[in-house]
Amino acid sequence: MTGPVETVDYHTAGEPFRIVTAGLPPVPGATVAERRALALGAGGTATAPRPGALDDVRRLLTREPRGHAGMYGGFVVPPDDDGAHLGVLFWHKDGYSTACGHGTIALGAWAVDSGLVAAPADGTAEVVVDVPSGRVTATVHRAAGRTTAVAFRNVPAFVTARDLPVRAGAGTVRVGVAHAGACYAVVRAADLGLAVTVGQLPGLTAAARRIRDGLAGHPATRHPADDRLSGVYGVLLYEELPDTPQGPAQRSVTVFADGQIDRSPCGSGTSARLALLAAEGRTGVLRHLSVIGTEFTGRVVGEQPGGLVTEVTGTAHRTGEHRFVLDPDDPLGPGFLL
Repeated sequence: MTGPVETVDYHTAGEPFRIVTAGLPPVPGATVAERRALALGAGGTATAPRPGALDDVRRLLTREPRGHAGMYGGFVVPPDDDGAHLGVLFWHKDGYSTACGHGTIALGAWAVDSGLVAAPADGTAEVVVDVPSGRVTATVHRAAGRTTAVAFRNVPAFVTARDLPVRAGAGTVRVGVAHAGACYAVVRAADLGLAVTVGQLPGLTAAARRIRDGLAGHPATRHPADDRLSGVYGVLLYEELPDTPQGPAQRSVTVFADGQIDRSPCGSGTSARLALLAAEGRTGVLRHLSVIGTEFTGRVVGEQPGGLVTEVTGTAHRTGEHRFVLDPDDPLGPGFLL
């Protein structure tokens, strides 16, 4: 890394999203999906990318003292074509993901707040974003000149397994598997003897890792059309809450990558959850709470040949603007992870 890196930071329902606006090295590739593949490097994986100039920036921003193990963000890159406003490479402390709903919500807010996409003082504006799993649209809601909410429509979501027995440590649990830009395993926390609380996060994280290991290589985790989207990305552990007049309500926590905790209800995970609920015949608006009590709402709005069209709504708020540098004499270099 040779120069400063500039970012605008948001949080979406508590989950950080660091948008890199300047200071990136050249990002080769003709499409966002190709850029992600090249960022991973020959022989690299989504959670173990090969070193390179671009990955130096990711590590700088996700490691202390400039970041932390729960940091998430995106590199803004050109879209695949003129049909989108921007493209993005999503990243976290372990590597690069194929989808990120909370990031899409933050990008929609940022695109309007920064003036990249024109929007009325009162009304809505659409922000079209190319992500590694496809093209998504964020509808930004405005009132009195302020962004009040963002609803994003994800790539099609579909179920590949229901009540799948999976070995998780000493026992077996029933797991649902759905794809919604990334592959999610969905498990009732009570079936593991757990509750979705902050105090039980160590147990929830350990259980999620066992479930992911138990699904390694399972056919249900393979994407039928694009193998780059295969493999369990996140494990969503949920508990039921009383239904609302509009539909079901649940609290969940998603453990993704190498044990990273989503502070939000997880945007693409909410899409996956909606697909599984629809397969159970449970419809309406899902009130989806996170482990810290923040909220998304989600609903199925249509169907395409590839699956269900889902819409997830949340809020994003700007938390800061930064200009990061790396002092060549700094003995910690790009930083460390705890």
